[in-house]
Amino acid sequence: MIRAMRTHQEIDQRSLALARRIVDRLDAGSWSGGVESARLVNRRWRAIQDSGVHRAWAALLEQPWPAIRAALLDPSEAGVQLRQNNPFCGILSPQERWAVYREFARHAA
Repeated sequence: MIRAMRTHQEIDQRSLALARRIVDRLDAGSWSGGVESARLVNRRWRAIQDSGVHRAWAALLEQPWPAIRAALLDPSEAGVQLRQNNPFCGILSPQERWAVYREFARHAA
């Protein structure tokens, strides 16, 4: 059983771990397809709510892959905020996401 995360810091660390897996996947394959998928997700989200973070992602997704990659892995508060609305959802399978969740649950136990 996976317990609920206790702190924002734990959630942020888990989000960073998920971002690392996403980056690994895109580095190993077609990052351009992943970026295009994220652009489409971001456009849908902006059509629903055009927030500052969604606009920030829209601008970032027009940058070259190294800049996008750096933002996904940025450990600063700015990176944390971006990952809270990460448009790269769908890159990892549910099984891959749950593996990260289980890993964090084991470490927290």
